[in-house]
Amino acid sequence: MAGDHPRNTEPMLASPRCGAKTRSGNLCQAPTVKGKARCRMHGGSAGSGAPKGNSNALKHGLFTREAMKERKALRELIQSARRLAKQVE
Repeated sequence: MAGDHPRNTEPMLASPRCGAKTRSGNLCQAPTVKGKARCRMHGGSAGSGAPKGNSNALKHGLFTREAMKERKALRELIQSARRLAKQVE
């Protein structure tokens, strides 16, 4: 049922796209929510996420900056110990 009605699709086609990584590995092509960087399905909706300073959002602390920094330092220490042990052999 193709007619000759002129459709005004320019604004939607020119709108910014979400760009979140989907399960298939491709980027999401849905338009973003106004004033946000993501679409409604990937976190663009108002009120999504925990409020700033919400301590209830922290479950175990495994991925806090401090924990990741500590693991990195430990990794570097182990690597330097292995290098030293190899030199001693």
